[in-house]
Amino acid sequence: MAKRLATEYVNAKLQLNQEEMTKFIAFMEDQQLRMQVLVLDNGNQELLLHDIAGREEVRLTFERRQGYYVCELSCRLVEPKLTNALRKAVTAFRGNAIVNRIYSHYTMIYHYRNGAVQKIVESSEAGERIVFEHKDTLGQLERVFRSRLIEREIGLIGGAVNELLDLRNQTTDRAEIATIDQRLTELTHKLFVLEA
Repeated sequence: MAKRLATEYVNAKLQLNQEEMTKFIAFMEDQQLRMQVLVLDNGNQELLLHDIAGREEVRLTFERRQGYYVCELSCRLVEPKLTNALRKAVTAFRGNAIVNRIYSHYTMIYHYRNGAVQKIVESSEAGERIVFEHKDTLGQLERVFRSRLIEREIGLIGGAVNELLDLRNQTTDRAEIATIDQRLTELTHKLFVLEA
């Protein structure tokens, strides 16, 4: 099996509320890393994470923005403890990131959205190929089901409009024509909304 040379976190982003921030710090303490937490004057927090051997560190700066702690991070890591800790954090705290896992002859590019891997691409001298891509099958089925319901409803409304038009052509009573016209106006508006 190929040995990973490095892992790059490109545009990783975590957005945590106060409770999640507390859990995040506890989570990092459980990862067997040396950690320093610095609370800055403006309410921002910095976490300095060191692997136990002390050969590598990463600084996570969480800025206060509209009641959240937001960390945007780009870094390159070699040590497995730090790499695994950040990978677990992105997953557990629903982060977004592009993660390049670099090997000697190729790079695996992982795209995370809300903590879940959406796509994995293998990049090498020969080019790029998609290894995995998340497909929202349930969501697609729901959209198809809804669109069919709408098509059915459009058909039913179209039939009702035709019946009302036939009735209007046969009626001479002005009050009844006004009632039919009002109903036709409502149905055409509903058709307009459904077709949009």
